[in-house]
Amino acid sequence: MADAAPKPKPKKIQRLQIGLNLLIQVILIFFLLSAVNWIGFRHYKRWDFSRDHNYELSDKTIRFLRTVKNKMRVTVFFLPDAPATRLIGGDVENLLKEYQYASKGQIDIENIDVARNISRAKELADKYKIVSDESQLILDYDGRNKTVKASEMAEVDQSGMAFGEGPRVTAFKAEQAITSAMIDLVEGKKNTIGYVTGHKEPTISEASPMAMMQQSQQQESSPISILKTFIENENIKFQELNLFNEPQVPAAIKTVMIVGPQYDFSDREMKLLRDFWNKQGRILFLLDPSAKTPKLTGFLNELGVKLNDDRLMAFVRTGIEELALIRDVYARFLGNSPITKRLADARAVFFGGTSSITLEPDRVRAANIQLQPLVQAEKGYFAETDYNTTDQTKLQNDAKKAGEAQLTIGVSIEKGGSADERVQMNSSRMVVMSNATFVQDNALTQDQQALDFISGCANWLLSREQMIGIAPKVPKTLTFSLNDDALRNLRWLVLVLIPLVFVVIGTAVWWQRRA
Repeated sequence: MADAAPKPKPKKIQRLQIGLNLLIQVILIFFLLSAVNWIGFRHYKRWDFSRDHNYELSDKTIRFLRTVKNKMRVTVFFLPDAPATRLIGGDVENLLKEYQYASKGQIDIENIDVARNISRAKELADKYKIVSDESQLILDYDGRNKTVKASEMAEVDQSGMAFGEGPRVTAFKAEQAITSAMIDLVEGKKNTIGYVTGHKEPTISEASPMAMMQQSQQQESSPISILKTFIENENIKFQELNLFNEPQVPAAIKTVMIVGPQYDFSDREMKLLRDFWNKQGRILFLLDPSAKTPKLTGFLNELGVKLNDDRLMAFVRTGIEELALIRDVYARFLGNSPITKRLADARAVFFGGTSSITLEPDRVRAANIQLQPLVQAEKGYFAETDYNTTDQTKLQNDAKKAGEAQLTIGVSIEKGGSADERVQMNSSRMVVMSNATFVQDNALTQDQQALDFISGCANWLLSREQMIGIAPKVPKTLTFSLNDDALRNLRWLVLVLIPLVFVVIGTAVWWQRRA
């Protein structure tokens, strides 16, 4: 019998090699997890799924936070038992976290619990000279500080307290108040806009409490108070400017605003305006086409902008054979300018009379003047020169003859600037609108495109392009009004239709079981 073949020796286990492989795998896994965690910590996205989007920062706030170069400290003084803490304390805390995230770490937040940390609260109260017991935020930037009180961040309805109900928040305005305070701190000195008076322009002065009490000295309230407040929240102040009493436009005024003058300017006033323009001045014109101001329109004509003596109108179909004439202009913003870039293709209503504007860029190109349309009427509008007629047949014929030409109602003018937005040059700038009523309180809508547009104009004229954007929405209480027909339909719905649904379902179930 042959000898059995020798069995192969078992392979020696390389314990050192296995241990080394395992160690390398553990290190690689740890490195990958650390890398994923590091990337996720620095590059992530946040969404606001709350019902009212109270914590979603506006485009303008985000753009401003990107310009903050130094650290800003926010100290939260919300008293534990204060009504404001219960009503908006949590919302403000969540909103500040969004500020901190959007600022890329440039904002530090400290919450002070007065009940638990009395010494720290006293230290900061002495430092910032806090004398009010109202809940508030203290913003500190480069040695300057500003207070934002809880009453500025929310509108509270207390009418239900007489019936045993608690106060409720009707409008959360924290972003407007906080961003406005931050802009004031970062920019320091306020920018000044000279608001021209003396030609029956809308007043910007608010009625004083004393004048309100005295009937004989009662003042008319400002018809553009919403616009004034909106612009002032961006670290801009208005200063009334009567050119008739000034030897020149004051040096502190960087931009002049002319809104709906009903009378023309004098020769001396026009000379001051031309001198201001030629010295790299900035002017915002909101003109009323019904006012006769030949010297103003002649000045604009020298710059290649012709305000036509017409009115924009359109016919809309209200029935099978019925047409209605509308004089309010539905227009869209063009996205080819820094002013309207973030409003591109947005629509707004321009109430009241509006005339068309003709641009003649070739005529002024030699003077290094650039013209750019900003706002155009929607298709279907026509420019009617016989705008006082009531002859519907004539108006319909004129509308058919007008064709589909685009009608411009807003334009920007720049003298000495660069066509490249990235190149900053000293230049004269101007914005012209052929409508002056769209900024009045009774014309502004909840969508506030008009406010965003005027804000963009002001910031462009002040060379603050980084501040142009969609601002926080103006909060308004949502209300429902039901007329008699709506109440009658609601009564039928609640008392008849809804119970009838359950009767039908019950009958169907009974019939099925019986079968």
